[in-house]
Amino acid sequence: MKRIIVLCFVLAGVSINAQEKEVDSTSNWTKKGAFTLLFNQSSFSNWIAGGENSVSGTVSINYDFNYKKGDWSWDNKIITKYGISNISGTGTRKTDDQFEFNSLLGKKASNNWSYSLLLNIRSQFTTGYDYSTTPRTETSSFFAPGYVTIGPGMVYKKSDNFNIHLSPATTKATFVSDQFAGQYGTDPGKTSRYELGFYGALYYKATLMENVTVENILNAYSNYLEDAQNIDVNYQLNFVMQINKYLSTNLNFHMIVDDNASSRVQFKEVFGLGVNYIF
Repeated sequence: MKRIIVLCFVLAGVSINAQEKEVDSTSNWTKKGAFTLLFNQSSFSNWIAGGENSVSGTVSINYDFNYKKGDWSWDNKIITKYGISNISGTGTRKTDDQFEFNSLLGKKASNNWSYSLLLNIRSQFTTGYDYSTTPRTETSSFFAPGYVTIGPGMVYKKSDNFNIHLSPATTKATFVSDQFAGQYGTDPGKTSRYELGFYGALYYKATLMENVTVENILNAYSNYLEDAQNIDVNYQLNFVMQINKYLSTNLNFHMIVDDNASSRVQFKEVFGLGVNYIF
């Protein structure tokens, strides 16, 4: 079977980023968003080392809308990604699919600490497949699985670039469709699973040097009711090297540890050269 390793060496990437930040001095709301289109393509003709023609693209939208008045704050963030690829001889396949909504209501307690109430919703948009089987097998679909996490806690926020969230009594619900009943940790014949446990989150963004930033997003969850030692981990690393006003190099790394979804650690990595437009 031919492999597409050569893509790593002939990757041609184009991304278009549009960012908007809206600050109204008469409003308690702050809004900002980013739209990204990443396009990769490789082509071969009489190339004796081998290779397959391919085209891939990923669209992502990140949007923040935050409210602050007095001791109260309400931070909301939407993260969406969707990518497809077409490889000669293989056809079109999904390469990325993510929907995540985070909402955090806070009331200042003292200094950098606030009482908080967290809501997190994670899922995907379209059906996922296992292509190692013939015919291909459906492994997931919209909100199957879908994850909803909610719980009270405390937030330490030193700045917009650093915060820690701790919630010792958090409910996590997993939902699947009838087709996937008994999977993703649900009991046989069941389409939902409920957990109670400890939730912790860390956000840290730093400037390593001029025009080089790194963003870390870490979430961890331990279920008190079953196998508390098996901690679910969701970690994202976003590394941006700004070449000039219009060009940047982006590296996105995503790791998931969830023994209910898979017995193996899940990894995803995306690298691209970007053309940026900011307004």
